[in-house]
Amino acid sequence: MLTTGLVAIDATILATAVPTIVKDLGGFAQFPWLFSIYLLAQAVSVPVYAKLADTLGRKPIVLVGIGLFLLGSVLCGLAWSMPALIAFRAIQGLGAGAVQPMAVTIAGDIYTVVERAKVQGYLASVWAVSSVVGPTLGGLFSQFLSWRWIFFVNIPLCVLAAVMLLRAFHESVEPRRHRIDFLGAGLLTGALSLLILAVLEGGQAWAWNSPASIGAFGLGTVLLVGFGFAERRAAEPVLPLWVFRRHLLLSSALVSVGVGAILIGLTSFVPTYLEGALGTAPLVAGLALAALTIGWPISASLSGRLYLRIGFRSTALIGMVFVMLGVVALAATSGSPSVYIVAASCFVVGLGLGLVATPTLIAAQSSVEWDERGVVTGANLFSRSVGSAVGVAIFGAVANGIFLAAGPTVSRASTAYPATVEAASGAVFLAVVITAAFTVAAAVSMPRTPPRNRPV
Repeated sequence: MLTTGLVAIDATILATAVPTIVKDLGGFAQFPWLFSIYLLAQAVSVPVYAKLADTLGRKPIVLVGIGLFLLGSVLCGLAWSMPALIAFRAIQGLGAGAVQPMAVTIAGDIYTVVERAKVQGYLASVWAVSSVVGPTLGGLFSQFLSWRWIFFVNIPLCVLAAVMLLRAFHESVEPRRHRIDFLGAGLLTGALSLLILAVLEGGQAWAWNSPASIGAFGLGTVLLVGFGFAERRAAEPVLPLWVFRRHLLLSSALVSVGVGAILIGLTSFVPTYLEGALGTAPLVAGLALAALTIGWPISASLSGRLYLRIGFRSTALIGMVFVMLGVVALAATSGSPSVYIVAASCFVVGLGLGLVATPTLIAAQSSVEWDERGVVTGANLFSRSVGSAVGVAIFGAVANGIFLAAGPTVSRASTAYPATVEAASGAVFLAVVITAAFTVAAAVSMPRTPPRNRPV
């Protein structure tokens, strides 16, 4: 619960401070990189940590993750420029890549599917508390102190989480030799980095049809294909391709891609939308965003009873109905900004995501044994991270296109004009609706798999 809290608070505390950060450091159009670089580092490291966890055990990996997250937080708090802050966010992302999946994997190890229905309520309570604490702290620090404290606040949390894990968590791991798939990890990192770079900088640093753009897309695709071939030959692949050959694991991974993109689309643009279009205070914008992360743990804590009754697929489909209602309402009303409508829409989306993310992950976990569960959990959360990383890049490209069309003064400023922010946010919310439709299709494709009522 403590380690989950690190990622949970970080998921919301930064978004409310973004307008203040870019006002201080400059470069309004660069702010999507604060999310992209973090999510990219998290995404590419999750499979590596997951594989190591299945060979070395969960405890050393989660402790390494906490250490990296702590280091990144300290450096972010000391950042002197936007490029430096972006670079230090990458270190934070490398830590989060170990923290989040290891917490979920440990819960999968020590509880049965039925027990996890109850335990999920405890884990969901962490998100419930963090959903209020994160945006509130982000708004308070930005409005009354300094945005740097949104990173420094992680220091005591990291220390406390590490100490508690050292004292309370004990595992028995059979030592065995392992081979790290450095080639696969390198190819995957290079491919995703180039593709995200191409999406975010297309139309900004270079034209979409320029040699630089075509080269980035082309080389990224080549590296991604090379990664596929490398994984087929690797003794211990960083992301085993068998994960994506099983129907349940593939469909649940596609759902996770959509969940990640929807989540980052709202958490990264809702505060900017409210602060830029309406001029609301960071604290108010943070509380509106908190409605999303309040709805998520409420429904996640109740989802166990539901999927034990009607199955994982049906629960996820019910959740996607709520998600579609929320994002459509948000996009439809974006031309008439209202804090109350945004908060209500986010709350409905959060309710839906709680019924989608948890059941699909547990469905994937419960279909394998201990020695595969780390990889499966890592692959599922890797998919969510990729969805978030690619999603924020695409949404950022959509928004930056509108900023650029408004003129170089707006695109390079530390702030943007309200009408431009409103138009850009509306376009992003429409893109989130399209993403939600894709996620519905992925949820429909899930097999009807009842939960297995046995120790796993």
